[in-house]
Amino acid sequence: MIELILFLLLLVSLALLYFFFSKYNELKEELAELSFSKKSQSVKYGKLTEQWIPFSKEFPFDSASFRFLGNPIDGIAFNENSIVFCEFKSNTSVLSEKQKKIRKLVQEKKIEWLEMHLKDSL
Repeated sequence: MIELILFLLLLVSLALLYFFFSKYNELKEELAELSFSKKSQSVKYGKLTEQWIPFSKEFPFDSASFRFLGNPIDGIAFNENSIVFCEFKSNTSVLSEKQKKIRKLVQEKKIEWLEMHLKDSL
């Protein structure tokens, strides 16, 4: 009789273990989906926001002098005495490695001018 009770307890334990394991996997998948969705929304919000920053009161330059590039930097502001490379970030986003390299090139003044004249034969 005690063997039957132990066997039933083992079966119930295994059933509970299976139930909790399957629930754990479901919750883990839902969390991964929510995390992906949140990151995707953050990216969309950032892209939308960066297109409006040049028209905000906080933007220190004339918005008419700003040209949007989008990638790898958001844009360039052309002023009377300077040209400013602009990268806008929202919330906790940081510069990408490529943007960091561009910033370094600008800081080191490794910027050049190229002027090309195309012939009519093209």
